[in-house]
Amino acid sequence: MNAQEETSTPAVEILPSNDKNPSSVGLKKVTPYWHPYTTMAKGRWLGRELLEVVSTEYRDRSMDFYRYAIESGVTTINGVVAKADHIFQNGDRLENVVHRHEPAVTSTPVKILHHDKERGFIVINKPGSIPVHATGRYFYNSLAEILKNDFGFEKPYTVNRLDRLTSGLMILPLNAKLATKLTEEFVQGKVKKEYIARCEGRFPEEDVVCEEPLLTIDRQMGLNVVHPEGKPAKTLFRRIRYDEYNNTSVIHCFPQTGRSHQIRVHLQFLGHPIANDPLYSDPRIWGDKLGKGGIDTTPSDERSAPQAPAHLVLDGPNPESLSPSPNQSGDAPPSTERKLFPRETGHDIGMGAPVPLSAQAVDIITRLRNMKDEDEDWGRWRDVVFRAKGKLMPSILRAPVLHEPPPKKRAGRRKEKKAAAAAAAAEAEKAALEEPTDATPAPGTDVAVEEDNATAPQAEATPVADSAPAEDINKPAQITEEDVMKLAAEDASAASQAPPPAPELIVDKNGMYYCSECFVPLHEDSKPETLYIFLHALRYTTSLGTFETEMPEWAAEGWDWAR
Repeated sequence: MNAQEETSTPAVEILPSNDKNPSSVGLKKVTPYWHPYTTMAKGRWLGRELLEVVSTEYRDRSMDFYRYAIESGVTTINGVVAKADHIFQNGDRLENVVHRHEPAVTSTPVKILHHDKERGFIVINKPGSIPVHATGRYFYNSLAEILKNDFGFEKPYTVNRLDRLTSGLMILPLNAKLATKLTEEFVQGKVKKEYIARCEGRFPEEDVVCEEPLLTIDRQMGLNVVHPEGKPAKTLFRRIRYDEYNNTSVIHCFPQTGRSHQIRVHLQFLGHPIANDPLYSDPRIWGDKLGKGGIDTTPSDERSAPQAPAHLVLDGPNPESLSPSPNQSGDAPPSTERKLFPRETGHDIGMGAPVPLSAQAVDIITRLRNMKDEDEDWGRWRDVVFRAKGKLMPSILRAPVLHEPPPKKRAGRRKEKKAAAAAAAAEAEKAALEEPTDATPAPGTDVAVEEDNATAPQAEATPVADSAPAEDINKPAQITEEDVMKLAAEDASAASQAPPPAPELIVDKNGMYYCSECFVPLHEDSKPETLYIFLHALRYTTSLGTFETEMPEWAAEGWDWAR
């Protein structure tokens, strides 16, 4: 079962600003909400501890917080409350309850440019800042959910995708048959794609073709580089205009392939990165050359532990180092030698890379991470408020709930059940042949075959009662996906008359704001003009026809850009 599909939409309020600055405009933000998340163990997780996996896959919170959250009981594996040292095995089902704070997006609306009801597809203009699919911290602010909730398109097929920061045209089939056909056109290179970009410097007047192979080297930061082990890629660039007053060029881009960040990385390689690209055009990351000519690809094993900035005075133990966890009495247990997790030593950089990374690549990723931390006021290093709080508990759960672990499903049992069902069906068919043809079965006599579904709903949640066994009362609450979905739906129904208020804020002695529900450090929302880049999908030509949008505002001649 997919929790994101089955969960009732919570009562949320679309806010024009962040929680701390009600006067800001140009943003759309969803009120934070509790959300159940379910996934099966990925190949790269197998044989590794839960806490190691969580702290490596995600960097939004401190390592100390991830341990605290797991110990609070909000994470289950195969329906049983998980322990931090659980070793992932193939087939493990991870369920986690998170308090989702979706990042703000621009208030620019999605536009439906064309709706072909007969052939079953729509053409839209996607604003920059909105991801196509629910990913990371985005769900209701994703294109798929906006089309569903605001326009009533239950299942648009996103056969072509745009980066979150990229704006422009998308063609979305509304049925599987057309989606398959259009996907084949994109894969076979039959679709002519045209983009507009504004890049740094004076781009050459003649056409330029870049055919450098591209490789994703860091999944968390979404970093792609030119690399000999990468996938083939080809882009044609044609200058439209050079604007001397801001030293940028507006160019027409014709990608012949569809690699991740293809136009952005090819322009960077040519020495003309997209002018406001936060990933590929910042000299603090790439130096004065801004990545022109690519980076060194000589493998290196050098790594260093992450360090807090010199100006930051930590309030207590370092939250990015897993100091011994206090026991129930509050006393720290004796210190014991343990193996450090990759995130503590810096070896998480490159863990998921398809090739060994060079020292320059490691340095670039480290700078990107530090810039992200700086933009968030080093909140990950100041993530300590939860230490003075009780266990993390979703407010929608009125009381802790306990569940017996679901029975393990073995292949032998499935065969026995299917054999028994087949025998029962044969007996029923035999009996039906002996009855008069106008006879109707009595209520409750239908033969039902139970589906073997690993995510089938479990027993109904039962609050802890006085009659519960003493040893169970002290166990962590086994919070399952079904509990959260049921109670969230009840809360949404009860609050349908008025949206719920945003969570209250906690302020520490240093002026850091935290959410009172999940204790996440809160930061000022980004400015709308920083949530998109100067890259726009202008025109697509397919078997369905040629479709295009208007030129983006920032591509106009004489457009004033306040850097």
